[in-house]
Amino acid sequence: MPRAIICLLDSVGIGGAPDADHYGDQGANTLGHIAEWAASGKADREGLRSGPLIVPNLDAMGLGAAVKLSTGTLPPGLSDTPKGGCFGVGREVSRGKDTPSGHWEIAGVPVPFDWGYFPQSEPAFPPDLVAALVNRAGLPGILGNKHASGTDIIAALGEEHIRTGKPICYTSIDSVFQIAAHETHFGLDRLYEVCRIAFELTEPLRIGRVIARPFVGEDRNSFRRTGNRRDFAIAPPEPTLLDRNAAAGHQVYAIGKISDIYAGSGVTHKIKGTGIPQLFDKTLDALEMAADRAFIMTNFVDFDSEYGHRRDVPGYAAALELFDRRLPELIARLRHDDLLVITADHGNDPTWPGTDHTREQVPILIFSPALPMGEIGIRPTFADIGETIAAWLGLAPGRHGQSFL
Repeated sequence: MPRAIICLLDSVGIGGAPDADHYGDQGANTLGHIAEWAASGKADREGLRSGPLIVPNLDAMGLGAAVKLSTGTLPPGLSDTPKGGCFGVGREVSRGKDTPSGHWEIAGVPVPFDWGYFPQSEPAFPPDLVAALVNRAGLPGILGNKHASGTDIIAALGEEHIRTGKPICYTSIDSVFQIAAHETHFGLDRLYEVCRIAFELTEPLRIGRVIARPFVGEDRNSFRRTGNRRDFAIAPPEPTLLDRNAAAGHQVYAIGKISDIYAGSGVTHKIKGTGIPQLFDKTLDALEMAADRAFIMTNFVDFDSEYGHRRDVPGYAAALELFDRRLPELIARLRHDDLLVITADHGNDPTWPGTDHTREQVPILIFSPALPMGEIGIRPTFADIGETIAAWLGLAPGRHGQSFL
């Protein structure tokens, strides 16, 4: 009996969407620009890697061909001749370039409303929101209150946070309210409770997520974020692929931050992990446990959080190569009727100005031992991915997409 797996490479976009100019992202191309940087021979100051981008396994599944289909240009070092499976391009219909939008649409539910955002002025948060959070959470106040990079603002305000007990609150161009606090000096459980309160206060504003950003260390030189991040997210407006498969009595494995993104809805097995190697190991473990008609979905967040937002091109390239080296392990464990989909939720071009997501199309790479090679074209909605998996697992069709197999 069939099973299905999505490996979601968070932010691995493959060229600007048709409406990218509305977001200031016309010309962004996460994968293409990384490949161009690698092929240019530019020095990596940390000695992390050198030479062309080497991702032969993703390329064999059609990664290069998908970028060419998306942009009209083949990235250096990649091929436009896949060796197995099907390839295509996903185009998002949901507005924005947020994590929930992409994930929900991939699971068959495009976002039917506009997210709320905080202005790029300083302070960024409405005074009444801050006052309510401070009052309800019993805080001495907050620090930050602006748009910022998470690592930068922790380095700048972490010591003051430890001294005053005030959490660090910040946002970005995405629909998000982020709260950073020290795991021991402030307390992890207390951070989660503050975030829960913040979520209740921001939900009427249609802020997509409140994110707990715990960190450790004793000074700006030793601060580092930990793997105990937690997302408090608005629930999807209708049943997703996860809900539909769980309602049919089948397993749904949510690995990494997947459960948080879907507000736990439709998840039967929640599995946390930190870093690409551990998340990959957890995916293999889930595959060993998965029963017939199970659905496994893993978010590989490091591409986005560690390399895209930080505009770390060599780090992003090395992470892609690391995932590629592990990919044969997953393919080797597939049963004859298993379906593997590799895709992304948006872009985060590390060569692009700023530190935010980029509005891009995404690769859709599909492999099953039972599936012939082919091209699925440019799909008009990410929801086609969810409907393809639904059909593969024997679920009734949803309302928003069509299977491409």
